[in-house]
This record gives sequence, structure tokens and C-alpha cells, in this order.
Amino acid sequence: MASVFHHFLLVLVFLDTHAAQPFCLPGCTCSEESFGRTLQCISVSLGKIPGNLSEEFKQVRIENSPLFEMPQGSFINMSTLEYLWLNFNNISVIHLGALEHLPELRELRLEGNRLRSVPWTAFRATPLLRVLDLKRNKIDALPELALQFLVSLTYLDLSSNRLTVVSRSVFLNWPAYLKRRQPDCGAGILSSLVVALHDNPWVCDCRLRGLVQFVKSITLPVILVNSYLICRGPLSKAGQLFHETELSTCMKPQISTPSANVTIRVGQNVTLRCLAQASPSPSIAWTYPLSMWREFDVLTSSTGEDTALSELAIPAAHLVDSGNYTCMASNSIGKSTLVISLHVQPAQALHAPDSLSIPSEGNAYIDLRVVKQTVHGILLEWLAVADTSEEEWFTLHIASDEAFRKEVVHIGPGINTYAVDNLLPGTKYKACLSLEDQPPHQGQCVVFVTGRDGGGLEARERLLHVTVVLCVVLLAVPVGAYAWAAQGPCSCSKWVLCYCLHCRKAPSCPPAAPQCRDGSFREHPAVCDDGEGHIDTEGDKEKEGMEENS
Repeated sequence: MASVFHHFLLVLVFLDTHAAQPFCLPGCTCSEESFGRTLQCISVSLGKIPGNLSEEFKQVRIENSPLFEMPQGSFINMSTLEYLWLNFNNISVIHLGALEHLPELRELRLEGNRLRSVPWTAFRATPLLRVLDLKRNKIDALPELALQFLVSLTYLDLSSNRLTVVSRSVFLNWPAYLKRRQPDCGAGILSSLVVALHDNPWVCDCRLRGLVQFVKSITLPVILVNSYLICRGPLSKAGQLFHETELSTCMKPQISTPSANVTIRVGQNVTLRCLAQASPSPSIAWTYPLSMWREFDVLTSSTGEDTALSELAIPAAHLVDSGNYTCMASNSIGKSTLVISLHVQPAQALHAPDSLSIPSEGNAYIDLRVVKQTVHGILLEWLAVADTSEEEWFTLHIASDEAFRKEVVHIGPGINTYAVDNLLPGTKYKACLSLEDQPPHQGQCVVFVTGRDGGGLEARERLLHVTVVLCVVLLAVPVGAYAWAAQGPCSCSKWVLCYCLHCRKAPSCPPAAPQCRDGSFREHPAVCDDGEGHIDTEGDKEKEGMEENS
């Protein structure tokens, strides 16, 4: 009887001992260390931090797992946790309340994750934190008050991140650093403060001047893990050590130009120059009234440290190129602008030896585009300016080969639009523009083709979309053209192939442009031409009457 009772007591002790052991996650190991119980999950497929961890754990180590975030309340039952190691996972987000309920946390190691930023105010909940390891992440910025709640920190590792510029105020506002800079606090009273900043792509311009001076002035008890911090940029500073480089103070761009007023003749080449000095180095952009229509080459080069030269080249200038060209230089400190006025004068007429003037054919700059499709047609837009100081006008012709009729509209120079409606299916169209009443020249038009009609309105809209947008071919529009739509049945694919063989250039769609411009001539009067040079308004009225009677 005594032996049975003895065995019964042993079973109770065994069951009580195992019942007291905390639960250990499958695939993980739990052990007792000198500082307390430890949970280690190495290369375990954990998609999130388990929510049923025992509060008796002093250390949690989860590494090489697919963890991607630290959500709020992740450790709500672990108020005694002191060591949290989450190295080499895929953590890219730390939520603001992720560290709540961890008042005893001493170490937080997040090496080798994908963090781009850190919610620094979250460390308000961890006043005893002494080690913060963030190396080998993707952190690219440090706010000036990032370290204000890390009052007990003795080790901060930000190495191998993407930091380019950091203000020295980050460290000058750090309570842990300020403690060690007090005159009555020696190295024997407070432990050393270790900081790692190496292997970051530092950009050594004026914005980093404060940090460079801070690094040069560091003395015990503050220690840099690697004091040989290296500049990655700009090119003039690449490879230099912080201790070797001298950086200037920051300043907003200051712009100058050799000439703010430039006068040339029509057809001449001209280059406008803008010299900007700034720290950090500025970026330069040009703006001018007709930038959407006239695109010029811009070359920007560095002429020295913190100095850039931008050149805008205008080949074969037209009168339309006259105007103000604004050069704008900007950097992180501010921006400045400079206006260069360009005056393009008409070319002087040539005189014969007998002093009799020879009249020259009118000349103009014309840029014609198809900018939009509509349900029943397309929208043409153009810029037309005569290269003379005299008042000029332009002519638009819309023709149909059914009756060889042309709608003739006279309009002044500038940016204008015109809607070509009631396009026929399976038809090739050509649109041109001319100065005054000059005839068009070969290759001075925009050509487009419609496809076969599918019957309904929806099919017709789709037809126009496919053929007008995809089959539009923009030809060069030299001086003097008139807008003329000629039609004749054709196949889109066959016609484009034949055309390409002729011009040896693949068809392309025109660039997008605004759809509405002032100067639309929908309200201008129009007359009809019978194709032989005669105005036939009565015949048109008779035809209209016949159509009404029918």
C-alpha cells in the first residue's frame, strides 16, 4: 500500500512539473538561460508574430522568417520581455503601437530587414532600451528629433542603410548624448555611447556640413564603430573621408547670363546661356511661351563645384520664337529665375543689281497636328505664324471628291483648332494649311485613314478610334500649306504600307496636345468652291432644296 501511494505522488509531481512549463511553438526551441526563459524560432515559417506567447519569456528570437510587419499590440502579454531579436526577416513596417506593453525591453535588434522608416515616437514605451540595432535596412532619413525618446540608449547601429544627408541636430538633441557632454559627467560615471554610421551613401554637399563637423569633434565617451566615413557623392567629393573634406555653407541659386537681350535674324541659330551657382548644386529648367510646340535641345553641364551652365539651342529661328525665355535654377534651399528676351527680326529682302526689288514668296512657320478623335471625325490643331512683320492671313480648305467642293475659311495667325466631321469609312484624308492663297506643296500635309464602317454608332466610334489614332501619319509641314481633306476609298493597312515605302518612315501617332484653343474658326464665314476656281452658291442652294424635297 505504501509503494502504491509513493508511485502516485511521483505521478502528481511529474504532471505538475510539465504543467508549469510554458508552451513552446512548433518548430521553435525553448530554453532556460541565466537571464530567464528564451524562445528561438530560426528559419520557421511564421507569417506574423504569435499572439499566444507566454509572459515568462525574457528573450524572443525570430530570424529568417517571412515576417513582414510589427503590428500594434504584438507583445501585449509580454510585459517582462527584455530582449527582442527579429533579425533577417522581411519586416518593412513597424506600427506606432508595436512596442507598447514592453516597459522592460533592453535590446531591440532588427538587422537585415526592409525598413525604410521607423516610428521613432514608438520608443516612448521603452524607456529602458539600451541597444537598438537597425543595420542593413533601407532607412534613408533621420528626423531631427528621432532620438529624443531613446534616453537610456548606449548602442545605436545605423550602418549599411541608405542615409545620404543627416543633420547634426539629430545627435545634438539626443538626451543620451547630452548627458555625456555635461562637464561634471566623466567617462567613469556613464558608459560609453557607441554609434555606427558607416557604409551609407553619404552625399557630401553643404547639407552634410554639420554632420561632418560633428564627426570631426567626437571624443570619449562617444565612440564611432568606424570613424572612416566615406563620401559617395557628389562626383567631386566621391571617395573622400569625412575628416578630409571641407564643405561650404548652403545658399540658394544665383543666376547670371552673358546677355539678357538677344537679337537675331530669321533663320539664324542662337544659343541662350544661363549660369547658376548654388550649394547644393542646382537643377535648371527652361520655360517659354511655345514650349509645347517648339522643343529645343538643352545641355546642362558642371563648370565647377556648385556651378552649372545650361544652354538652350534654337536652330533656324522663326519670328514665332521671339519672346521671353525663363531660366529657373532650384535646389533644396530655394530657387531663382532669370528672363532672357529673344528678338527675331525678319530677313532683309535681297535687291537685284539694277536696284529693282524682287518680290519674294511669303514665308511662315506652320505646325499642324491631329490632337483628338470625336464620334464623327477628328480635331485638328495648328500653330501658324508668318515670318514677316506685315499682317498675314491663312487659308483652310476642306474638300470632298464627291462634288469637288471645298470649304474655304480665312483666319489669322496663332493657335487654332478645327473639327473635321462626318468622315466616311474606308477613306483616306489629307489635311494641309497654307499662307494666304498659296497652293500646297507635296509632303506638307497630315494624312489619316478611316476604316470600314461596322454599321452602328458604337462600331463607327470604334472604327475612328482604331484608324484615326493608330493610322495617323504626321508629315513634315514646311512653310506654306493649305488645309485640304481629299478622300477616296482605300485600305488602311495597304495604304500605310504604300506610303511607308514612299517616305521610308514608319507611321506614328502625334504627341498629345490640349484639345481647346482660342481662335477656333467654327464661327468664321465660309464659301464653296466648285474646284474650278468659281464660286457656286446657287447650285448649292438648288441641291439643298432637292435634298429637302426628297
